[in-house]
Amino acid sequence: MSVKKRKIAVIGGGVAGVTSALYLGQLGLDVTLFEKESSLVGGPPFCHLHAGGNLYREISDTQCIKLLKQSIDFLKFYPFVVDYRPTVIVLPLADSSRPNKLFPRLEMLKKAYQGLINQDPNNEVLGKSDAYYTTYSKEEMLVLKNKKVVSHPKSDDDWMIPVAQNIDFTCVQFPLIMVQEYGLNLFRLSAGVSIALTKLQNVEVKSASIVHNIQKDFLDDSWEISYVKEDHSLKENFDYIINATGFRTGKIDDILGVPCKRMVEFKSAYVSRWDSHASVLFPEIIFHGERGTPQGMGQFTPYPNGYFQLHGMTNDITLYKDGLVANSMVSCQPHLKQDFIEKIDKSWREEEVIERTNNAIQHLSQFIPAFSTAKVGSKPLFGAQQIPGDDPTLRVAEVSFPREKYARCEIVKVSSVLDMVQTIAREFIGLGYLEKSVNLSQTIEVSISEENIQHLAESIAHKRNYPKSLANRNINKKG
Repeated sequence: MSVKKRKIAVIGGGVAGVTSALYLGQLGLDVTLFEKESSLVGGPPFCHLHAGGNLYREISDTQCIKLLKQSIDFLKFYPFVVDYRPTVIVLPLADSSRPNKLFPRLEMLKKAYQGLINQDPNNEVLGKSDAYYTTYSKEEMLVLKNKKVVSHPKSDDDWMIPVAQNIDFTCVQFPLIMVQEYGLNLFRLSAGVSIALTKLQNVEVKSASIVHNIQKDFLDDSWEISYVKEDHSLKENFDYIINATGFRTGKIDDILGVPCKRMVEFKSAYVSRWDSHASVLFPEIIFHGERGTPQGMGQFTPYPNGYFQLHGMTNDITLYKDGLVANSMVSCQPHLKQDFIEKIDKSWREEEVIERTNNAIQHLSQFIPAFSTAKVGSKPLFGAQQIPGDDPTLRVAEVSFPREKYARCEIVKVSSVLDMVQTIAREFIGLGYLEKSVNLSQTIEVSISEENIQHLAESIAHKRNYPKSLANRNINKKG
């Protein structure tokens, strides 16, 4: 007996929302996606696949293994989003730890990766497990320093040449570690899912639509959603609601009167341009450091044409005083100060953009001296991120079901979205919305051309006042 086709409302067009709409739409469900902005996938900056969690020394081994598995699933579902350049992990000389303390975790991840390949050969998306990470001694780096830069890197050594030529050896510990963790492109995700969703007849995207009320319709056991679109107040009924509103998740919780415990953190990354090195392909470089101190972690993320996205986990760069807030006893929605809301909803003050971007450039220049000539490239990438519970170091979370026929998306890292939506699909099987035999291991079924993705991604970046280069990737396939 076939199941009755159900109407699913997804509120929020960020990574969680669009993935829910695309995945569930491909399973044949009738999905309506509500997004208050005119385009999809905005929100806090993401740039990194986190295939193992090597950026975060403070998280557990369990979280690292889960991030590895989730990143592999994300890469298989969204291959057009991935920039296939590696990441170099560096411990500054002033850091309290030592590189050899990272090796047990790296070996654990290498073994876990091989285990995933043994389960399914299609999981081999990060290269061979034996090459998951590579170490470079000072002597090896000195040899590479004298090599010619390779315009199209093929090997780990090729990628490491510009690192050897630009990093200050006197302020870092050896060995350096190269890991097969790749980049992610926000604008390409926005473009690709926008194209894919338009090709699914059973998915409707209501952009520029603001949901302002939800009520239970007990006559037909449905949810009545009230929303505003083009100055018109409209209502529509749905069998199930997926709350994917990101840092504003608590507002929907408040409307529905469900319990919660969460935090919200304002996040920003700064865009610089290094014209003198515009033709050089760099790997991503992570300089470990203690969060919230003047020597907080530095992140040097390459884009084409000399653009670099920068994080500095210091209070003068990426972190903000009062930028991390928790919900109260009377509301599920943590309240950021008005200054942060104005950044998210309106604009940044130019002087703050210049000051914080230059702080980020200076922070990275202590390890890459020539980078001091870099300039402000554009306004920052920014947004607010929800963190379920009360642990600000949490990096792995998916979804919860605090009320019947209501799912609350709780991802912290974008790579968690496939676990999230598969958990929702299992909930739907239990409710009889989907057949028990449904295949939960999906890829995107509709055809999307690279030309169309690139054109739309560049258009989205331009409309959001970012350089078109941020909509492109350095390497479009592995090897």
